[in-house]
Amino acid sequence: MSPTRRYAALGLLAASVAAPALARAAIEPPGALNAGGPTAGPQMAGAAPVPQLELPDEDSPNTELNTGRDRNEHMLAPVTINGQGPFNFLLDTGANVSCVSHSLAERLALKTQDMELVHTVVGARERPVVMLDELQVGPRNRKRVRAPSLPIQGPEVDGVLGVDWLKGQRLVLNFKAGKLDIVRSQADEGEPGRVVIVPARRRHGQLTIVDADLSGHRISAIIDSGAEGSLCNRHLRDLAMAIDRKQGAPAQPTRYVRMETLAGEAFTGEAINLPFLRLGGLHLGNVPVTFAEMHVFDIWDLADVPAIVIGMDLLRQFEQVALDFGRSQVRFDFI
Repeated sequence: MSPTRRYAALGLLAASVAAPALARAAIEPPGALNAGGPTAGPQMAGAAPVPQLELPDEDSPNTELNTGRDRNEHMLAPVTINGQGPFNFLLDTGANVSCVSHSLAERLALKTQDMELVHTVVGARERPVVMLDELQVGPRNRKRVRAPSLPIQGPEVDGVLGVDWLKGQRLVLNFKAGKLDIVRSQADEGEPGRVVIVPARRRHGQLTIVDADLSGHRISAIIDSGAEGSLCNRHLRDLAMAIDRKQGAPAQPTRYVRMETLAGEAFTGEAINLPFLRLGGLHLGNVPVTFAEMHVFDIWDLADVPAIVIGMDLLRQFEQVALDFGRSQVRFDFI
């Protein structure tokens, strides 16, 4: 049974997509592991919609934070919970709800309110939900926040900061300066050779790039700062292989990788390289990605079209990346 919109909004942890994934990846010999699964039927992607303007909350102040990094190069933001902290929360543009770790919930004596179905990259299961009397990020303050509690792996991450607190705002990930800015939505202009503006649309809270293709074949792309490595579905993997065959390129060797989500859920993927990826005016060649049959593509309604999750391995190639949730666009600044 497919997940409902309500449940999808409760915990799409694409943060978990490859959180400690590729850093722990072990290359397996061909045939050692089987990452196969049911293949969805083909479906043409619809026409790109006109971006809509979403207004922010009236009392949303501009926020600038110095960020840290975990061992997998994710951005960590300082967050205060119930007046205590700061705690390290992984910034995840692929999650539409903020979460806390089991250890933090125990440390702060947060009582379980109830159980809710929470979706991660690999599936859905009931998770305890706790009530945060106050969640503060810089000058931004939210009261009575319901947050799933997850068995987050590793001592560096106390929780996940999702896009549920970014309504109509602009999130700027400044990798060069190690800063995170949350400001009001604003108009942008591209600068040839320096800045590229790419249109997007909102899908369950996330931004999906609508002007993207693989060697001229249209695809969908999600920006996910919680994914350490970039991932693709079967349709995109098959498309890449068909393009290689048509161009007479040698077959790529089969390389399997074992990966793990932030919540400790193990899964297996296949490492491949995409020949040519275009995101608006941004052109990338020989892009490394991992293919796996993943629940997350079903949640995002992307199981039947070629799709890619753009992780930190690609995002960190830029000086900064700005996701404007008000104007539904993404800005890439070149180093």
